[in-house]
Amino acid sequence: MKKIIAFSLVATALVFFACKQSKFDYPKTKKVDTVDEYFGVKVEDPYRWLENDTAKKVEQWVKAQNEVTFNYLEQIPYRNKIKERLTEIWNYEKKSAPMEKSGKYFFFKNDGLQDQSVLYMTEDLDKEAKVVLDPNKFSEDGSVSLAGFSVSNDGKYMAYSISRGGSDWREVLIKDLEKDKKLDDHLKWIKFSGTAWYNDGFFYSRYDEPKEGGKLSEAVKNHKVYYHKLGTSQENDKLIFQKPKHPKRNYSPDVSKDEKYLYIYETKSTHGNNIYIKNLEKDAQFVKLTTGFKYEYNIIGHRGDKLIVRTNYNAPKYKVVKIDVHKRDVGNWLEMIPEKKDVLRSCKLIGDKLVTTYLKDAHSQLKVFNMDGDFEYEIELPTLGSVNSISGNQESSRMFYSFTSFTKPTQIWKYNLKTKKSELYFKPDINIDAENYVTKQVFYKSKDETPIPMYIVHKKGLKKDGNNPVFLYGYGGFNISLTPSFSSSRMVWLENGGIFAMANLRGGGEYGEKWHRQGMKLNKQNVFNDFISAAEFMVDSNYTNKNKIAIHGGSNGGLLVGAVTNQRPDLFEVAIPAVGVMDMLRYHKFTIGWAWVDEYGSSKDSIHFENLYNYSPLHNIKKDSEYPAVLALTADHDDRVVPAHSFKYIATLQEKYKGENPTMIRIQTKAGHGAGKATSVKINEEADMWAFTFYNMNEKPKY
Repeated sequence: MKKIIAFSLVATALVFFACKQSKFDYPKTKKVDTVDEYFGVKVEDPYRWLENDTAKKVEQWVKAQNEVTFNYLEQIPYRNKIKERLTEIWNYEKKSAPMEKSGKYFFFKNDGLQDQSVLYMTEDLDKEAKVVLDPNKFSEDGSVSLAGFSVSNDGKYMAYSISRGGSDWREVLIKDLEKDKKLDDHLKWIKFSGTAWYNDGFFYSRYDEPKEGGKLSEAVKNHKVYYHKLGTSQENDKLIFQKPKHPKRNYSPDVSKDEKYLYIYETKSTHGNNIYIKNLEKDAQFVKLTTGFKYEYNIIGHRGDKLIVRTNYNAPKYKVVKIDVHKRDVGNWLEMIPEKKDVLRSCKLIGDKLVTTYLKDAHSQLKVFNMDGDFEYEIELPTLGSVNSISGNQESSRMFYSFTSFTKPTQIWKYNLKTKKSELYFKPDINIDAENYVTKQVFYKSKDETPIPMYIVHKKGLKKDGNNPVFLYGYGGFNISLTPSFSSSRMVWLENGGIFAMANLRGGGEYGEKWHRQGMKLNKQNVFNDFISAAEFMVDSNYTNKNKIAIHGGSNGGLLVGAVTNQRPDLFEVAIPAVGVMDMLRYHKFTIGWAWVDEYGSSKDSIHFENLYNYSPLHNIKKDSEYPAVLALTADHDDRVVPAHSFKYIATLQEKYKGENPTMIRIQTKAGHGAGKATSVKINEEADMWAFTFYNMNEKPKY
């Protein structure tokens, strides 16, 4: 019997070896004669037809590509073992910080492997809670997820939004919490909107219904704010706010807790906003609180007619100001918490204190100020990590916050602002030993000598012999900060001796708006240089070598991976661009892509066209380059970064690259940009990513 098993394993290995050493029989992707001209430059786009993601021929192409990819992945001998171990690690109880509303506490809990986390409610945190919403019952295949919820100020009703197939489109439903009954209200065509409760209904934002076949790719325009009264049809909702002359602006409503003020946040890109305010008690007209889109404003709360606002107006690292609604001119603003050396990431009004999180070299600090803006004390955190959520209200001195690090899954802490006592409220029980790993932060120099921070995580006792496998992750855009966080998936890599490195590239928000601007528009090459320099640092520091580096990033990070793979294919062994923005000349034509023009620039402008064309992943694939093994990840319902980006990218790469490394795409069905993805789907996808990475690095996990 043992001989039969041994022969079977050898045979499997030989088949797989042959698979890797031979060129792949990719589906033949037809080309069309499509040429665009930009300022005298003719640009071919032979795979334009793949943009029509609902067409039958595109569906056939997706099926054919997946067949090649999954046939390849299925031959990796340890793929299933990776999945089994990943499932073991993933299988632990997870909870969110409790949120209190009108004497009721709400929190999410996942028993371990549930596809979706379940929402619970209780009036006493020391007693058993009851299920309010179980998204696992929304659909048989798990493709419908809970996208958010909001409780009315009196605690009687809940509005909750659902997403189908991971799409950004939301449907809003209502539940009577006291009767435990769903109402007939059903709102559709909602995107980028919360629910702001007022009286017997709420404000929300929506678009007009898209054209047939265009809901996942058509550019969205003409955002409007409506008021919905409970128990009525959506067609009777009252239009509250719109700007027909500015179809490419979005509007998000919010209402103060006492229901005195309605705020409308107006945006035209992913950073910067205006605020309009309306006194609901007096049924007054909207007045403009701020002007222009250069700065960001977030209303924390109000005391009387004075609003407390976090802003980066003349403060790239943010500050807190007080604005009198009757004296709105900037000259009348009062500074509460001045800008400091570190970035003020968030501020909440809890009890009679301002509870803030600061970002110091890309990790969290939790600080408390009084209502005069005077610093009082800092709340000690368990280790180098991230505070990701804080819950509390003005009526209580008790608050909850979540904390995580690279080796510690999310813990929930309870804190009393009066007694200054901190207590561990929830600690996960997970099948790993965090003490076996070490986290360090280094600062390396980019091409222009700018110091860039980077976290490095690995097993204790690691030998710097220049031969360790490295998994390098980055993002670098949209003022988004990468901070320490736990990943069940990543532990598969770490426990097998791999090094995880996360670079805090320019374009992010780690050091405020100046850091962001150094990596956007015409400065985008700085981001790529920062990432390339991170890989070079790992080699120069004798952690690894060029044959042992895998790179990964999602969305804007997928763009990053695609760009640096073109620029330095010799430096990486594996590249995994996920849901990436790959066509920088046409990204603005799909769904919400027009809102990214302030981040990237537009091909409609001659200077920006030249810049975009020089780094666009799709347009810089070279025939004579020896590319690393590439596994592009995307999903058929991604209406944030439409899958056509990855479709066209991989078709071009398969056409031009004639080497031995695989250049494949894994297309998840009934999934979107990432939010709401079922646990089972995530485990399968992550297992495939690690199997692909281990194999193409010639590394064998211990399983």
